Amino acid sequence: MTGKPTDTSLMKNLMDHIEDNIYFMDREGRIILINQAGAKWLGFASPAEVEGKTDLDIFTNEHGRAAFEDEQRIMKTGIPILGQEEKETWSDGRITWVSTSKMPLRNDTGQVVGAFGISRDITAHKEAEIAAAQYAEQNRQFRESLEDDLRMAAQLQKTFFPTSYPVFPIGAMGEDSLIEFCHHYHSGGMVGGDFCSIRKLSATEVGIFMCDVMGHGVRAALGTAIVRAMVEEISDKEKDPGKFLKHMNHILMPILRQKDLFLYSTACYMVLDASTGTVRMANAGHPMPIYLNAQTRCAEWFAENRDFAGPALAISEGAEYSSIERTIEPGDTMFMYTDGIYEVAGADEEEFGEERLLSAAQQHMTLALSDLFPAMLNEARGFAVDQSFDDDVCLVGFHMRDLLPRDE
Repeated sequence: MTGKPTDTSLMKNLMDHIEDNIYFMDREGRIILINQAGAKWLGFASPAEVEGKTDLDIFTNEHGRAAFEDEQRIMKTGIPILGQEEKETWSDGRITWVSTSKMPLRNDTGQVVGAFGISRDITAHKEAEIAAAQYAEQNRQFRESLEDDLRMAAQLQKTFFPTSYPVFPIGAMGEDSLIEFCHHYHSGGMVGGDFCSIRKLSATEVGIFMCDVMGHGVRAALGTAIVRAMVEEISDKEKDPGKFLKHMNHILMPILRQKDLFLYSTACYMVLDASTGTVRMANAGHPMPIYLNAQTRCAEWFAENRDFAGPALAISEGAEYSSIERTIEPGDTMFMYTDGIYEVAGADEEEFGEERLLSAAQQHMTLALSDLFPAMLNEARGFAVDQSFDDDVCLVGFHMRDLLPRDE
């Protein structure tokens, strides 16, 4: 009949079959017992080859000294170490990691006679953790670099917008100019696709351009850079707004309509003659400008037929754009805007819409342009469920203080 197993045989059976490294050492740190897995981990053929050795004999000096001091501290204080990660660098250059717990070894009377420990190989886990940390750091550096580039792009894009306005008559101070110009730009991101320009064309004429390039972010911003270059080139050649947009469409088609690229832009172009009050306008799929009539004290659409518009730029090859005109009087105001201001949605997902925008213009039409634009933005923002704009928003316009004498 088989006898009951002894504590010693149970201990030996556990030591021989467990995959973790188990070891015992005396007060001098010499290994007095180690299991087969532990010996193999340390590079020895059998436990017998390890017995009598200390950490200083087995590991490199840095790790061996730290482990030896840990064990001496445990034996001195009786305080164990639990789940400590230890990096091991071997003589052949390999690096491994273990999770180690070490405790004081006591005899039957409770006296500390050494220490014992168990170490689990966590190399694969640690390497994955280190790789993940390295990836996260590389990703962080990439994001920071990208954000730096975007910040620089945002600063550069700001230079696309007017930094000063034309004055009429020539040589007048800004506050004395017979025409007051103003623009406002809010980007839905670091960079955006809205753009406006105010360019003096002659002693009496000024061209006012606005566009909204499809999409958001870098793609849209690159589109505005291309459009800006076109405006500077074409405005000196084409003063008729319809011909201006036709010329621009012709140039943009091969640039924006490529196999793997599809961009388009809505646009509106006005030419104001400051000596007559005549405003000529052409529209490429853009929202209809708003006219504030000082005599009737009404906010109106520039054209009664709000569908008057050709296709957006870079949509249709050979597109034609018609010019329409109206005459404004001193005290009148005209401005253009992009759809970001009226496409904000309220709590019921209903858009602010162009009719509410027109009503807001009517409500605040007595304000100077520099105050009118913020007031209209506040109306739209207050309607939005999140009190903010998701899209780019741009407004640009002028207020006619008086007509320029014809001899100018």
